[in-house]
Amino acid sequence: MEVGLPAAYSLSQNYPNPFNPSTNIDFELTHDGKVNILLYDISGREIDVLVNEIMPAGFYTVKYNASGLSSGIYFYSINAKGDNQNFIKTKRMVLVK
Repeated sequence: MEVGLPAAYSLSQNYPNPFNPSTNIDFELTHDGKVNILLYDISGREIDVLVNEIMPAGFYTVKYNASGLSSGIYFYSINAKGDNQNFIKTKRMVLVK
């Protein structure tokens, strides 16, 4: 079976959620381009940079270890720019220790 390129940009809900201390975040890119995935706390303060690079189109999983963070609600946001397109999406995740 041959796997092609994604039909649309996407950012999936992290799993497991709630998590402790590690979680996975899947995303799909339809075009090559610059990708940023940032983590924010409940007040909107940037906590961490999960991805900051130029990536080829395809399917990806980011593994994130939040052992240095306290329990609470966090948000992760993707900003992917490629082929004159800009994909922005934000999702919520819960860290329970």
